[in-house]
Amino acid sequence: MNTLLLRLAAPMQSWGAESMFDNRLTHTEPTRSGVIGMLAAAMGMRRDEPLDVFDGMKFGVRIDQVGKLGRDFHMVHSEAQNSSWVTNRYYLYDAAFLVGLEGETQFLQEIDEALSHPAFPLYLGRRSCPASGRVSLGMREKNLGQALAEEPWIAAQWYRKSAPRKNLAYLEIMRDAVDGETGYSVHDVPVSFNPVRRRYGYRDVVREKVLISAVCRDEYPVGECRNTEHDPFAILEG
Repeated sequence: MNTLLLRLAAPMQSWGAESMFDNRLTHTEPTRSGVIGMLAAAMGMRRDEPLDVFDGMKFGVRIDQVGKLGRDFHMVHSEAQNSSWVTNRYYLYDAAFLVGLEGETQFLQEIDEALSHPAFPLYLGRRSCPASGRVSLGMREKNLGQALAEEPWIAAQWYRKSAPRKNLAYLEIMRDAVDGETGYSVHDVPVSFNPVRRRYGYRDVVREKVLISAVCRDEYPVGECRNTEHDPFAILEG
């Protein structure tokens, strides 16, 4: 098996949790349903198409740069009720995640190609959260656990420099459990994105930690660890 690695970083992200009514929450890391929704958009799939092509794919996330939780509010107006009220939307600011997808090589190559030439715009959980920079980091000839544990740290330079002051020593990994592992259940496996009736299933997840020193061998170097800091003026240089 091979693993396709993705870099999900942007000024804002929001990965839908079990939200109710006027409060729209977010998980602290990308969900399987949110990432598959992005992949389906890249591949040009419609909301009512079956999602069984993703069933055999294993999914995992490494939190490389912890985001700050923020709240935004929206005014909603109902003409029928002639009233207005406040709704809350929660986002992650300045987060960066390494996502791994393990599966059949040919299917992963199709996903990789689609992410490079998406049929629909790519966004990280909500349409107001477009991805920053290239999403796909390419294929690795490793299983999911190895790929997430060995890939160089992708946090921004300013975040890496702040690690000693914040006493950061580990990066956290959440990945699908394999046979023989005991994890906890997460309700984020998409069965249907049909807006008439969205449906989700459960998966078993295990948590692991990897030493920062193992994925960034010198002391927070600029060169060895990928610099993923967003520079909006880079296009104007030269």
